[in-house]
Amino acid sequence: MVVLSKIYTRTGDKGETGLGDGSRVAKHSPRVSAYGTVDETNATIGIARLHAQSDLDAALARIQNDLFDLGADLCTPDIENDATAPYPRLRMIAAQVDRLEAEIDAYNTRLTPLRSFILPGGSALAAYLHLCRTTCRRAERLATELATTEAVNPEAVKYLNRLSDWFFVAGRIANDDGKSDVLWVPGANR
Repeated sequence: MVVLSKIYTRTGDKGETGLGDGSRVAKHSPRVSAYGTVDETNATIGIARLHAQSDLDAALARIQNDLFDLGADLCTPDIENDATAPYPRLRMIAAQVDRLEAEIDAYNTRLTPLRSFILPGGSALAAYLHLCRTTCRRAERLATELATTEAVNPEAVKYLNRLSDWFFVAGRIANDDGKSDVLWVPGANR
C-alpha cells in the first residue's frame, strides 16, 4: 500500500529519481522517459474522460488503472530476478492485452471499414482520444528503445501497442460510430 504523507522529499533536487527497486537513476534516463510518458498518456485520458459517456468512460477508467500498473512495471528494472525479489513485483500480464483486443474487436463491429485515413478530430472526445493515441505511441517508442539496452517486460510493450489501436477505434466510436470521422483528402490543398 502506498502512503503519501509528504509530497516533496528533496531527493530529486540533483536530477535523480528512485526506481521501484530502490536504485537511483537520472531523471532523463530512458526508463524514466518511458514510464513518464505512460504517465502523460494517463493524464491525457483524464482530459478525454471529461467528454466520455458511461461505456467509454468505464473503459477509460480501467485503462487508467492499467497504466499505473504499467508505470510500476516499467519503473522496476531487473525483471530476470522477479522470483527472488523481497516483495511481489507488479507486471503487466497477457490478460490485460487480451482485454484490450476484445474491446477493440467489439467496437470494430460497430464501424464501417475505412477507405481513407482519418484526421484527428470530429468530436471533442475523438480529438482527445487521438491525443491519447499519439502520446501512447510515443510511450511505446520509448519502451521499445529502452528494451534495446535493458530488460523490459514484453507484455508491457504489447499493451502499449494495443492501447494505441484501442484509442484509434474508440476515437471512431466517439465520432458517432465513424459517421462523423474527418477523412484525409490526399493533395486537397495543392
